[in-house]
This record gives sequence, structure tokens and C-alpha cells, in this order.
Amino acid sequence: MSRRRATISFVVVSLALVIAFGTPAISQTPKAGGTLNITQREDLPQGFAIHETSTISTVWPAMPCLNNLVLFDPLKKTESLDTIIGELAEKWSWQDNYRNLVFFLRKGVKWHDGQPFTSKDVKYTFDMLREAPDAPAKLRINPRKDWYTNVQTIEAPDPHTVIFHLKRPQPSLLMMLASGYTPVYAAHVPPANYRTACIGTGPFKLKEWRKGEFVEFVKNPDYFVKGRPYLDGLKYIVIAERGTRTAALQSGAVDVAFPGETTKTAAEQLKKAVPELAVTPYSQNVNDNIIMNMKKPPFNNAKVRLAVSRAIDRRALVQAVHQGGAVVGASMAPKPHGFWGLLDRDLNALPGYGKPADEKPRAKQLLAEAGVTPQNPLKVEMVTRAIAVYVDMASFVINELKQIGIEASLKQIETAQWHATATRGDYQIGANLTGIGPDDPDANYFENYACGSPRNYSFYCDEQVMKMIEQQSQELDPKKRFAQVAALQKKLEDDAARPLLDWKLDYFVHRPFVKNLIPHQSIYNFGRMQEVWRDK
Repeated sequence: MSRRRATISFVVVSLALVIAFGTPAISQTPKAGGTLNITQREDLPQGFAIHETSTISTVWPAMPCLNNLVLFDPLKKTESLDTIIGELAEKWSWQDNYRNLVFFLRKGVKWHDGQPFTSKDVKYTFDMLREAPDAPAKLRINPRKDWYTNVQTIEAPDPHTVIFHLKRPQPSLLMMLASGYTPVYAAHVPPANYRTACIGTGPFKLKEWRKGEFVEFVKNPDYFVKGRPYLDGLKYIVIAERGTRTAALQSGAVDVAFPGETTKTAAEQLKKAVPELAVTPYSQNVNDNIIMNMKKPPFNNAKVRLAVSRAIDRRALVQAVHQGGAVVGASMAPKPHGFWGLLDRDLNALPGYGKPADEKPRAKQLLAEAGVTPQNPLKVEMVTRAIAVYVDMASFVINELKQIGIEASLKQIETAQWHATATRGDYQIGANLTGIGPDDPDANYFENYACGSPRNYSFYCDEQVMKMIEQQSQELDPKKRFAQVAALQKKLEDDAARPLLDWKLDYFVHRPFVKNLIPHQSIYNFGRMQEVWRDK
């Protein structure tokens, strides 16, 4: 059934931040027509190749062109198994105790070039993603390959049926398939083509990409959802400088902000200048973290990694860098923004989460035990992505490390090289942001902590942790799974696998005439735009 109600109860309950600014109303009488001008933070790093990207800078402007098998309901801010709706799949069914997932596909769907959509496209996409031995195509970089390690085979018995055969039960697979990170590609289009163009089945067709300036879409007249999209077009305007983006929102040059880029302070300033602006606080499902290359000294030494973790005052970072627009948490987003986060008492007991007066002396002691002294100082290069939100955090961390005797110089890396640099391990230590598609442990742990995953930038690999990841993934009892995930979070921080600093909040801004654009608790999942309309 298209709105399948899961028979297990570990629904991912994530709540948006209490709306201090007011919630935009959802009108019951949408109007057709018009174009929206939407902010784009930078030029598209991987074009429209969502499967080759790890950044919202690609997902946000590419989602309108494509479709998933299933998607989180665009009109519901809380994402869960219960809010998943069908897109290319009309209905679906779990079989054999969550070992087989059967999708029944829509008929009559066409790609933007007129070719018919069939089960061949689904099998092609996911065989490519899981890098099956007989996959007909290969991605240049495959950030979420490990999302699909449990998929044994994919069967397409007829043009409108697809069966995912799993090695073990994994109910959370459906959550990952509903992420904006999981579109279906056309089997007749080489995956490299998505870096420069977009042939999708989505509500909007690519009209023009003028690099460094804008991406423009027009309405898909053959879209399979009757009466959608409402808008005639979308224009994503590249504005690289943070202050200029804010000014464009204030002046009306753009109608919609870029997700994850409006701070609490900026939102307050905008609201004061233009009171009619709609401002919605919500959780991004994006965290600030420190990556340390465990293949290179000195970060192959756990004492050095723990010293770094203990040196950073997370609560001071939240205030100084985010003006209060973030919350402290471990490797899963804390309540009320996510379902799986640790309780405060458990969080505060972890290395780096206690009182700075206790943590910094312990950090110095660990460094001394590792041979770092005033006579033998540690000098490192701190890499980060050349985007303001990265640089702000990195600068704070560098100052914190200085207080315990680590001298770090800052090196900024352009987006086009950033993820490739981290994947190759061409760095010592980095200030990083990690976004999670859905609020689910499988999406996070298989991608960012599994041995050999392309997104495991620290090259952390622990046999016990791998067993813990796989155990929680197949656990059907919600209480048992919650306890297993809590134990996993503690283990990762004790090992300083990728020290978590905070989980970022956003204050999403748009003009008051923009309707049905509802921020979810993950910035990666609400950019389809098929339900959005202009009341003007």
C-alpha cells in the first residue's frame, strides 16, 4: 500500500524547533502559475549527479528534476516511516520478515526525453549504487555505497515490479530510499551525463544551467501527478557571499533562502527589516565534527584524538559561532530534533562534553602522555571547506586547540575538491560538516563509520563497532534498538572516531506568498517543489 504503516513501532519521531517566528500556513486552494527565485549557495559542485554528491549544494537544486521510489511527504515536517509516500512506486510490501521489499511501479511514467520509465531503470540505479559485480555502469564517486551493503540482489520480474532481496532484516532501508539522496536514474543515460544535464521523471525539466549564475527549470507538462507542479518554473540563483544572500532575501531579489545558511541572528535581522517574511526554525540534521586521519600520525594515536575532542568547548561553540542556533549532541541528533539522541546525563559523561575546566587539563595530560610537550609541540594543518559556515567553525576549533598546545594553521579547500580530498585522506585533521539524509542510525553509521565506506573520512575501523552497527540495523524491538544505538554513540565518542561538536539549526526564510514549502528536520528531503505554489 502506498502509505504503508510499519508493523514495527520504532517510528522516527523528529520534531521541528518550537516556532518562535510563526509557521507559514498551508492553503487549501493552491494557484497555478508563476516562477520562484531560489537562493543557491554556490555553483552546483557535481551538477545534478545526486548519487555522486555529499552536499546540499547539489541536492537542493537537483531534486525538482528527479524522483525516488518513495519520498517523505513534502507537506509533513516530521519524517517517519508513517510519512513515507509513493513516487515512482505506487505501492510496496515487506515480505519474509523484512528480508524482501517489493515495489509496484507506476505505469505511464516518462523520462523528460520521452522514454518510458520501467523497472529496468530501478534495477540499473541500485545495482550501480551497491556496485554489483554485473552492474552496467559505475559512479565516479559513490558516497552512500554502504547504505546498500545489505542488498543481496535486485530482481525486476516485469516492467512494473522490483524486488529488493536482503541478506538480513532491515526495516530502515525504506527510510533511506525516501531520502532526497536516493533518486532513480535513467538506465539509457550514462551516469556521467548527470554532472552537466538532467534527464529525470520529476515535476520540473531543466531549461538552462548557466554555470556560476543560475539553474532554470520549467514545468514538466507530462508529470505523472495530476495537476502538479503548480509553478511554471524555478530559478536557482547563485549568490556565493553570505551577506549578499541576506541582502537579496531582504530586497526581494530572491523569494526563498538556501537551506542551512540562515543563522538565528540573520533571521532576526531579516524579520525586523521585513516583518512579513516567513521564518521557520528547524533542525537541519547536519552536525559539526572533527575528522582526523587515523592513517597518519599523530592521529593514529587515540590519546591525541581524545585530547582534540576534550579541548573543544562545545557549548561555547554553539554560542560564539551559531549564536545559540545549534544543540550539543553525539552521533545522532538529540531530542526534540531527532529520535535517537542520548539523554543529557549520558552525553555529559562522554569525553569532551563535560565542563571545560575539567576537560582542557585532561586534554593536556593526554597530549603529554603521547609525547607532546612545550619542548616538542604539535603543529598541524587544519583543512576545511571554503564556505563561511565551515570556516567559522574551523577558526573556533583552531583557537581551542591552541589552548592545549596544538598549533593549527587553516587551509581552505574549494567545494569541487573538498569531498574528494577527504575521501582520499589527503589531510591530517579537518573541520567538517556531516549531513544525514533521514534521522535513522543505518543512514548515519553505514555511511560515516563503517569500515571502508567512502564517507568514513577518518578511516576509523573497529570490528566491535561493525557488529554493533549490524546488530541495531536488524533489531525489530524498538526499546532494544534504542539501547543498542545509545551504546554505539558512547563507543564512538570514547574512541574519538569523529568527535561531534553540535547539531545545527536553521531559520528558513521565504517571502510570504510562497506556499507549501515546508522545512523538514533534514535539509536533504524537502526540495522536490511539486506542491509549492505562489499566492501572488
